[in-house]
Parts: sequence; structure tokens; C-alpha cells
Amino acid sequence: MALNGRRLEPRSLDEPLIASVARRAAETPSVPAFTFVDYTADPAGERQELTWGQVHRRARAVAARLREVAEPGERVALLMPQSLEYLTTMIGAMYARLIAVPLFSPDLPGHADRLIRAYGDADPSVAVTTTAALPQVERFIDEQSAPRPKEVVLADAVDVSLAAAWTAEEIAPDDVAYLQYTSGSTRAPAGVQITHRNITANALQVWNGYEVRPRETVGVSWLPLFHDMGLILALALPVVHGNHLVLTDPVAFVMEPLRWLELLSEHDDVITAGPNFAYEYCASRVTEEEKADLRLGGVRVALNGAEPIRPDTVKGFADAFGGAGLRSDAQSPAYGLAEATVYVASKTRGEPRFTAFDRAALAEGAARPGTDAVLVSCGAPTGQFVAIVEPATRVELPDGRVGEIWVNGPNVSPGYWRNPDKTAEVFGAVLEDPADGLPAEGWLRTGDLGVVHEGELYVTGRIKDLIIVDGRNHYPQDVEVSAQQAHEGIRRDHVAAFAVSGEDGDRVVIVAERGRRGKGVPAEEVARAVRSAVSATHELRVDDFLLVEPGGVPRTSSGKIARSACRERYLAGTLPVIR
Repeated sequence: MALNGRRLEPRSLDEPLIASVARRAAETPSVPAFTFVDYTADPAGERQELTWGQVHRRARAVAARLREVAEPGERVALLMPQSLEYLTTMIGAMYARLIAVPLFSPDLPGHADRLIRAYGDADPSVAVTTTAALPQVERFIDEQSAPRPKEVVLADAVDVSLAAAWTAEEIAPDDVAYLQYTSGSTRAPAGVQITHRNITANALQVWNGYEVRPRETVGVSWLPLFHDMGLILALALPVVHGNHLVLTDPVAFVMEPLRWLELLSEHDDVITAGPNFAYEYCASRVTEEEKADLRLGGVRVALNGAEPIRPDTVKGFADAFGGAGLRSDAQSPAYGLAEATVYVASKTRGEPRFTAFDRAALAEGAARPGTDAVLVSCGAPTGQFVAIVEPATRVELPDGRVGEIWVNGPNVSPGYWRNPDKTAEVFGAVLEDPADGLPAEGWLRTGDLGVVHEGELYVTGRIKDLIIVDGRNHYPQDVEVSAQQAHEGIRRDHVAAFAVSGEDGDRVVIVAERGRRGKGVPAEEVARAVRSAVSATHELRVDDFLLVEPGGVPRTSSGKIARSACRERYLAGTLPVIR
């Protein structure tokens, strides 16, 4: 049976969320809206703050400046570092009825190819950056074959007095607000069109799901603003009820994860989010001495999403910071994707739920109780439908059967930018013979596999990543866990398992990065351990195992293992193999 989230009031979606910024500025002009904590200037964190009145004024000035260059419907590329200017530029572009393209400064390491593809696909009329990042942006634009923008605007140099010249324009709820580029590593860029209705709906879905307190709950985030989860948390959620957001930079978190927890400790009622690796990173890096100064009792929600959620990570984070006051029900495993704006479902009430299934049964498409495959519940949706569907027949499957996750709701994008073929494949799917109350049309095919068990959603993997050998399905993430646990010389969460075609059928390949404890250990020794573990646990033969240098296993911008990219590099022979 499909999961049917509590409905949103349709009329609440007719007014674009961005219109609420002006209301906040009129009602509470001196109340803090956004605070950016900059650790580059001061290791203790230098704070920059904007009130709602200042946000509205700066955004209006940006709108006036952008409309000097571009017309409604044209694209504005944000080639900017994480900052308050990034947020006011996004709002200003929306005020101006332009289509924002949230990207990043070209000097961000490790993402050059993604930036080139997304920028070229969006074909922006204007680029926005900061004075400090201008040299890198000019160099980037000079090196691209894409048409040059009409102008590069400096967000930190926009004359705020231009705000007086801006007259608000009517924004239609189905106008495109921005293009959210997905984080795939090898496929052609996919710009998900997010309308004003989409962003309004998704923000309300999150608020209603978690029952967050208007103007009281504080948001804390280090997530990149060019990523869907980071953008919704930092920009959309605070606007709904005028709540305060505290923002810092991803690099600040990676350099010192304690900073995230310290910011959370400053508030009595706080919501935050992060990918699975972030919680594991904190649990492994923060010392007992540092934990003594943390006060995490105010954390209402710590959403875990954007990559596969590990039961051990959720439990480990709870164990690591329970002594610092972290409530047992604070962690919220969630599921979402850019094509649905970001948020689809989450565990919003009670403690995280872990369920043990039978691995062999899962491989055959059935969720039966067992002991060897523990999955984390992603709860239920709010304000949208989730159905488990047999892709070939488009028929909804009963509870307990594994199928493709389909989503239907006002948060679902109308499609990809300038890509009608891909849009037709992914969006607008039709459900055959839907149950009472379920819509037949307008479904999003996520490409993810999942199952509904006892009224909650469990995500089992990606259709395209399934390893199929002798008619049996194997989930790559399960194989990867078995591989990394086989030998201490393998770097945790840096393993890719995939299949390649051979003369005698599909061959199973595992690529793993060497960890710190693997220095000096012969690659053959690691390979033997992995082959033995995978064979014993999954009854699966590993045809090829490669131990590679740290950084050799590609990842997406959201931190997921990029198996397709790894497969391509394996076939091309370009992986940094340790002999």
C-alpha cells in the first residue's frame, strides 16, 4: 500500500515562498535572519549577520542590478563561495523572475568537471561572484566553449541604494525559480527545474513533518548551498516562519567537525542536517575531552540523508554524544532526491528504527524477517504520496515487496532543463489501476529500490547499481560493507562494487582505497581477505579486486560512491592501482 502523507492546504502553495521575505522584513525588520560564521579569518569564528530587513533590501538591490543585464526567464549562474551574499543573490534572482543556477566558485577543489558541464548546460546570461573570487571566475569563463555571459556581477559590490528603484513583480507559482544540477559524475548534466510551487511545497512539507516551532527553532548548517539539501535547509526553511539560520562553510566542518557540534550547542531548539559520513566523521574525530563542553540537548532534529544511511553510523553517533545530552529521538533518517526538490520522507517521531531482513529474500524482491541485512527506516512522507512499483508493469506492489520508489506531490519538479527525452523517461509516469485515493498520473520514477514495511519506507539501493549474477540480485552497498570489513587496510566508506560485462556473463569487480593501516600491506593479502569475506557472506565470486591510492574511488558532490564513474575508470585502466 502506498504511503500517503498528510495533505498540504492547496491555497498555501499559490503564493511563492519568496514573497514571505518581504513580509518578514515588514513585520520583524530587526530580527536576525541569517548568520554566517567565517573560520578563515578567525579560528574561533567571525560572525556576520543580516536581519530580515537587511536581507530584503539587499535582495531588492540585487534584483534591480540583475535586471539591468538580463530579462525574466534568463539564467543567473552563482559562481560564488558559501556566504551571506550567496543567499541574498538567490533571493534577488527570484525577485527579478530570473532562473538562478546555484553553483560554486571555480577554485573549489575536486568539482571542476561538474561545474563545466552544469555551467555549459544552463547557458547563463549573467554570472554572479564576489570580488575575492573574481580572478578564478574570469579564468574559468575564458577557458569555456560555452557562450560568455553578458556580464559578471559582483554581489558584494552591488549598491544597496538600488533597492529603492526596485518595484516588486508578480511571480507565478509555476515559474521556474532555479535549476538544481544533480551530482552524477559521468552522465550528461541534468538540471532539475524547481518551480516556486515546488520550493514552497517542500519547505512546508519539512516544517509540517517535524512540527518545528515558528521563529523559535534555529537552523544550523554547513552543507554546500549548491546542493539541494543545503539550499532548502539554509534558504527555504527559515523563510517559512521567519526562523534564524546559522551557516558556515563545508571546508570549516571538514577541517574541524567539532565546530558543527559547538554551533548546535549554542541553541535550546535547533534543527540540522547532514549526510551519513558527517555523523560518522564526528563520532570518530571528536575527543572525549571535547565532548565534555558540548550541550546537545537542544537538538530537535538531526536529519541524516543524501547518501546511504548505515545503521552502525546512526547507533555510533547516538552512543558518542548521548553523554552530551543528545536525545535518543533526535536523529532522523530521511530519503529524498533533487527531482522532488529534496525532501520525500523521514522518521519524524520516535527513535530511529532498525529492521533486520533476510538478505537472500531481499535479493529475490521480498522483505522477510531475518538477521543478516539490517536496514534503517526512512519513515513516511508528508504532503506527498510514495508508492512501491514494479517498473515493467507500472503496478503498485503490496507491502513487503521490493520495487521502484515512485513519488507524487506538489514538490515534484516538472522535468529537466532542455531535456525532453530524459524528462519523459523520469517524470509523468502513469500508475496502472491505482488504489482508491491514489492519483494515476504525475508520478516521478526515482530509480531507487525500496520496500514499505509496517507503514514505513526502507530504501534498498539503486536499480542501475544492482549486481545481477546467475539471476540473483546483489546490492552493491552490502558487498562494499563486507569488503571494507574484511581487512583493516581498506579505507572505510571508500569502496565501489559493480559488474562489468564479460564473455561468460557479468563479472564482479571491487575497487577499494587503501587506508592508513594498509601502508606496507601487500595488495594480494587484502585481495584474499576481500574475496573470502564476500564469498562467505554473499555466495558471490569476486572476479577482480583492485586496491587503489586514497582518493582513487570517485564520489559525487554529495559524498556518494560514484560507481558508474569508477566502472568507466576501471575499463579505461586509469585507476591509481597499488601493485
